[in-house]
Amino acid sequence: MNSSTGLKRIAPKRLLVSRDDREFNVESNSWRLNKNISIRVDWISDINSPLSDSIRNVLAAFAVDYAAETTKSMNYEARSYFLKTGDAKFRVDSLISLRSMLLSTEEYRLSNIRLFVKKWFELGYPGVDREVVDLLTGWRLKGSEKGKAIKRLDPEEGPLTEIEMSALIDAMLQAYLSGQISLSDYALSTLLVYTGRRPIQITSLKIKDICSRKTGEVDEYWINFPRAKQRFSKWRTEFNAYPITEDLWSLLSLHASKISEKTADLVGGELTGQIVQELPLFPDFDAVRECKNTGELSAASLGDELHAERDLCNEVMKELEKQLDVYSERTGKRLNLSTRRFRYTLGSNIAREGKGELIIAEALDHSDTQNVGVYVKNLPDVVERIDRAVALELAPLAQAFQGVLIESETEAERGDDKSSRIGNAEVNVGNCGSYGFCGAMAPIACYTCRHFQPWVDGPHEIILDELIDKRDQVLRNTQDIKVASSNDRLILAVAQVIRRCNAKKAERLQLEQC
Repeated sequence: MNSSTGLKRIAPKRLLVSRDDREFNVESNSWRLNKNISIRVDWISDINSPLSDSIRNVLAAFAVDYAAETTKSMNYEARSYFLKTGDAKFRVDSLISLRSMLLSTEEYRLSNIRLFVKKWFELGYPGVDREVVDLLTGWRLKGSEKGKAIKRLDPEEGPLTEIEMSALIDAMLQAYLSGQISLSDYALSTLLVYTGRRPIQITSLKIKDICSRKTGEVDEYWINFPRAKQRFSKWRTEFNAYPITEDLWSLLSLHASKISEKTADLVGGELTGQIVQELPLFPDFDAVRECKNTGELSAASLGDELHAERDLCNEVMKELEKQLDVYSERTGKRLNLSTRRFRYTLGSNIAREGKGELIIAEALDHSDTQNVGVYVKNLPDVVERIDRAVALELAPLAQAFQGVLIESETEAERGDDKSSRIGNAEVNVGNCGSYGFCGAMAPIACYTCRHFQPWVDGPHEIILDELIDKRDQVLRNTQDIKVASSNDRLILAVAQVIRRCNAKKAERLQLEQC
């Protein structure tokens, strides 16, 4: 506060435009650089340095020329240096002291300071001496460790197994069909799971990016994903086409139609086809409500203002984690969900198929192969052979069986309906409690269905033996463990039923002996 007037000092306006076309006032304490990132720069005034203007101007230059993430990092590291050292400028002895305090795994932070100092020196602002630039240029710094969770095959943070992925996909579908999760959340989570894209790529999508065409007799479907992490590329200026299935295309098309309907209701006007195409696939409806008419909506759709923030992706996944009963066969705990794990899983699966680093880099939308070697060196663990003992051991952890165990057909939901019996040509193993049509292959698929009611005395061992024998046969014929392991979750579900049946039989025998 100004002591003579009691009025708050108003910063003069010096307006610049960030690389993502957001106007910001260099003299203010907060800069909004794009939809997702704003940085606080009030610390510059707090350090009380005669070089404050230089620091502010250098940061502003980063905001104009570099990605918002890079500017955010520069702001953090510069603030950390000045506040920790108490210096008014970058000094050789202070930098040497700072390096000595950092762990080897933290040295990469000095590379950000080096970039900041070099930029400062190039711009010619006072405050950086040549000896400081020479010192930093001469340092060989360790980079940040890449892919730790992949290297360790971390069961909490690393790639998901085939069994975990299968369980998650099934649970997501069931939750959507039962109304437990919304169409929007199902579309977003399905996109993340199947494509392994970064959150910023998902939230940057527009309806027009969901594409299809007919080539001869073949229908083709793909998504034009905006690229991310290309240092000098602006928002939505570079794209990569990613092929998808017809099912995913249909889901996203249905979602897009609901988005256009809701948007039209909010702005109170009919939307032209051109406006619809420019709408975000995942909008920020609070921003949409601020548009008073279709003209304002059309103008706003040119930038990122109407798009949801990237944090939406992890928020949705964390909410799903709470809602879905999906367990890991490795930990026995509820599956930890994060957007990064799906990228790890995609890269690991491609490596397991024997594809090289160039293919992995293309699939993950990397500009080069320097960060994908970890996938080739650390292939995800797959159980080469599952026998009865292994299946029974893993079954309680995976929690793959979702139905209800019953003593006999008389207890079944549709016990008086003979068509509800589940079995193969030789034996029956339980009943189906659903009244709707089901196209799944009985009895195998039934063991992971919540409507399945297996009998305690049912011959489930026969089903387990058939599945294990078939797995071994496929592996012998194809030499492809991924194909052979496609039914591993079903095997664990049958094994879990057998364990529960054995426990029930043991209880029954104990009661008879009392």
